[in-house]
Amino acid sequence: MSSDDTAQSPSGDTSPSPFHEGPAGSADPAGSARPADRDAAPQYVLPLVLHLEKTDPPARTDALRTAARAVLTILADERSTGEGEWARAMRDWEDARIRKVVRRARGAEWRKAAALPGITVTGGSAEVRVYPPIPLDGWPKELAKLQVSGTDLDDPEPPAAPDREGPVLWLNPELEMSAGKTMAQVGHGAQLAWWELSDTERKAWREAGFPLSVATATPDRWRELITSGLPVVRDAGFTEIAPGPTVVTEGGERFCPLPGVRTARR
Repeated sequence: MSSDDTAQSPSGDTSPSPFHEGPAGSADPAGSARPADRDAAPQYVLPLVLHLEKTDPPARTDALRTAARAVLTILADERSTGEGEWARAMRDWEDARIRKVVRRARGAEWRKAAALPGITVTGGSAEVRVYPPIPLDGWPKELAKLQVSGTDLDDPEPPAAPDREGPVLWLNPELEMSAGKTMAQVGHGAQLAWWELSDTERKAWREAGFPLSVATATPDRWRELITSGLPVVRDAGFTEIAPGPTVVTEGGERFCPLPGVRTARR
């Protein structure tokens, strides 16, 4: 369930300014550091674990929303900023390739995973626990043995239309991805949106509980979105799919405003 992707930022013309392409699970903003510098830095990964019982799996769309909210929750947590206990790990993670890996756990595995330092975010039917970044080769034993592939989820009923009060994470309609890979992709989309916001906008979104929607765009709508100047997640093509765009984040009417066209950051 790892995500092999990079991301792109908005620009002042009809195509996004580049984010630097990286290895599996990466999404890096242009200008944050030279690619060689980020590759030379110690590499970290943000682990997410989906609670997945055999008899009561969560709905797919709810799991996607919950994963995106989990990423935002740890980004906003006071332990992740300033002199917080997770702040150094978060900085080291963002200084290198921004990687996310989603695994699944049930029963005793979930209880052990839930006992590790982190944050559990609950949706309508989904539970996702997010942890502070760890070195690529430093997985705790409770997480290292969890499965990373083969998770498929369904929506028992057609998902509701996106709530435009908050942002919408639009999925590429031409792609078929596992639930785990898609969870990592929408996590990247949410993080790109977070980077775009002012402190005041972040505070309002956080206090509202990070409302957001995940939906698959129609082909016509997708063509509009990827040339709109909005944040785009682009996969590097290491697993499941060919390289290309996977998610576009459209701002909400009340929370997380993201104008479609803006001046490129240089």
